[in-house]
Amino acid sequence: MSLFDRLFGASKKNQPDMVFGRYTDAYKSEAQQEAFDRSLEAFERGERMNAYRDFLSFLKDEHTENITWQESGDSIQFEFWQGSRRVTGFANNEKVKVESKVARADDLNVGFLRRLMEYNFNLKFSRFALDPDNNLCIVFDTHTLDGAPHKLLQAMRELAIHADKQDDLLLDEFKMLRPAEERTYGDISDAEKEVKYNYLCQEIQQALGELDKGKPDPNQFPGTYAYMLLALAFRLDYLVRPEGFMMDVLERIHSIYFAKNNQTPQVKVQNIRKEFQKLLDRPKEAFFKEMYRTRSTFGVNPPVNHGTIVGLIEGEMPNMEWPIQQNHDVLALAVPQYIAGFALFHYAPPKPVRELLHLFFQITEAGFFRSAGFDIPYSDSEGALNKSEITRAIRKIMDQNRAQFPYLKFDPQRLDFGSNVLFSKSYILILKDLNLNKAE
Repeated sequence: MSLFDRLFGASKKNQPDMVFGRYTDAYKSEAQQEAFDRSLEAFERGERMNAYRDFLSFLKDEHTENITWQESGDSIQFEFWQGSRRVTGFANNEKVKVESKVARADDLNVGFLRRLMEYNFNLKFSRFALDPDNNLCIVFDTHTLDGAPHKLLQAMRELAIHADKQDDLLLDEFKMLRPAEERTYGDISDAEKEVKYNYLCQEIQQALGELDKGKPDPNQFPGTYAYMLLALAFRLDYLVRPEGFMMDVLERIHSIYFAKNNQTPQVKVQNIRKEFQKLLDRPKEAFFKEMYRTRSTFGVNPPVNHGTIVGLIEGEMPNMEWPIQQNHDVLALAVPQYIAGFALFHYAPPKPVRELLHLFFQITEAGFFRSAGFDIPYSDSEGALNKSEITRAIRKIMDQNRAQFPYLKFDPQRLDFGSNVLFSKSYILILKDLNLNKAE
């Protein structure tokens, strides 16, 4: 069953099996939480193998084959996946060791060796190293006396996330490196790649076209255009779900605008434009190479409560008023899209909020979903919104989450169907007012 079906239930028609957004491990089941509690208790009693067995059960995602292990005598050998990287390790009564092969070096170039040496200073638990076969590895080990489950969780998360991020980046920059292991999982069809690539180019070209029109003047209103560009970066991250170079560019775009330096907003907007231009200039084949499905064990984004999302909405939505008043619909729509994208790029929001944000993108980016083969009944071919279908989808999300959130209510009567801009504004403001308190 696809992530789409797991989140929203099977639809009237078969939907493509596509995955959206960054993986999150924030929605642990009750059984997983109980396994972690047992792991802590067993470790305190000195039952190391029982502790590690329950710890691995805590990490296992019930929806995907992300981790496996086997026992031999007084040792547990395990392997798990983080994106495109396989991570292996073992635990016994004396030691825990975890490692992942990132790339293979045919020539020990000073450039990447220095890069990894510098990178080691930023790592708290793990380290980059060379094995006897000149594989670049990232490694963590510890004595079991100091191998408590909390420490293992932080260390393995750090190792896995950095291994997954660095492999594509190093291979792209240093041509003397080659993959340490051939990827055997995650191929997607050329048709899906084509849809994502065309959407990427189309959306970037349209955004740069808005800048070139100069109405309003980007030099006078750089913040307004920043919303448009950042919303685009977050939207591409969620819908295209890139790996490697493109993912790094999108993260750099965010860093450029929020960097605390002496650059003016005008300069930052132009620097962001240059980053988007790099994506347009990149060969199509390079994008296709980095488009594949992954399975993960650790989420990059921290779980947050609804109060964090409320603060984000309250802080950003007032900036939508001026472009609405001036009839700059593209710039006005960028504000709620920025909010939705920012929340999914940076956080793991509560489950019903995540599902409502996904629905928001299905409604506002219906063309992308339809080109990918999804049945999207929320608007017609002219873009007119379908009130009854949108209301039905919202109520379905409410019903599926009310057992955990008994006060959950999204009032469709408050939605403004006058235009896409007014609908988006009302949708995000209603989402802000959700009551996600749990039953006492």
